[in-house]
Amino acid sequence: MVFYFTLASAPHLLCYVGRDKVENEDLIKWGWPEDIWFHVDAHSSAHIYLRLGQGQTIDDLTPEIIEEAAQLTKANSIAGNKLPNIKVVYTPWANLKKSADMDVGQVGFHVNKEVRSVVVDKRKNGVINALEKTRLEKYPNLEQDKADRDREETLAKKMTLVNAKETARKELVEAKKIAKERDYSLLEDSSLMTGNAGNNEDLEDDFM
Repeated sequence: MVFYFTLASAPHLLCYVGRDKVENEDLIKWGWPEDIWFHVDAHSSAHIYLRLGQGQTIDDLTPEIIEEAAQLTKANSIAGNKLPNIKVVYTPWANLKKSADMDVGQVGFHVNKEVRSVVVDKRKNGVINALEKTRLEKYPNLEQDKADRDREETLAKKMTLVNAKETARKELVEAKKIAKERDYSLLEDSSLMTGNAGNNEDLEDDFM
């Protein structure tokens, strides 16, 4: 089971969390490149994911979006929910590292510099209550969803390549057309000059 939430600051973005640490394994395995992962630092907590739109990056997150996601992360930590000034870390899904020797639900990072953090001073019940009202429970096929996403991306890349080749072909045809027209123009100019040269000789004969 996966819980889905709608952020007031970004209702178009998908925010979701696994039911338990076992399910978190599937979320880690079948995450998308557009996903941003949130977790309470130094404490156990749910893994909160925020799915951005294509072309967006972690730099596109607004302070309002970060606050909502961080509040939701804090609220889903038994220890973190009770403590003030807890730190929530977040990073792109692609930066998550999972090795065979790690416990269930445990992750590391490929590049620590790509991990960002925000301090949540206290729980804001208004924010949490609003998020809870949007919660939906679903049983998605995460593997299939990821496969569909990758297939669509591959198709889009192929179409981009096809369009680029077609554009290049048309430009080449147009360039050849312009070059051919230029050659015809040069031939006409040359013919005209030759004709003028003959006329000059006739004029010279007349003056002699």
